[in-house]
Amino acid sequence: MEKWGVLAVLSLTVLSGCSTYAPPAPAFHPQLTGEHYVDSGDMLRVTVYGENDLSSQYAVDQAGYLSLPLIGEVPARGRTTHQLRQAITARFADGFLLHPDVAVEVAEYRPIFVMGAVQNAGSHAFMPGMTVQNSVAIAGGFQSGADQRTVDLTRQVNGQVMTGRVLITDPVIPGDTIVVRPLF
Repeated sequence: MEKWGVLAVLSLTVLSGCSTYAPPAPAFHPQLTGEHYVDSGDMLRVTVYGENDLSSQYAVDQAGYLSLPLIGEVPARGRTTHQLRQAITARFADGFLLHPDVAVEVAEYRPIFVMGAVQNAGSHAFMPGMTVQNSVAIAGGFQSGADQRTVDLTRQVNGQVMTGRVLITDPVIPGDTIVVRPLF
């Protein structure tokens, strides 16, 4: 019975060490497992098979539109590449091309922003699979006296800007803003 008492005390000690961490809002994590949602700053590769003059890389502008030859502006913000492919195909089929065959993929993701107690604050390139820790490393690492366990992360979720405290092992998505806090 004494062995179980020691285990119970150890378990409570370990759990109490985690009490300073408050998990981010549940809405943060579905964003990580779903498809990429296009937004301003993304560079997309649009391929219109058989139409080399229409195939190129296009930037999503500040208003969230993709401007393509012949069909003009196509709303891109908040759409997946699959949804965008369907919209572009429909626009080309509406009097411009007989049987358009279109592919859309992300050529370059919009940047992430790392601020606070890091060596090189600013915008940095996003790569799929990045964590907060990778982001801080790209920003030159932590400054001395920085909180190296958790950061404040701001993300747009379903059209709303949300901020939460996350562990440095948490993944990031394009457009995230990471703020490394100093220890007090």
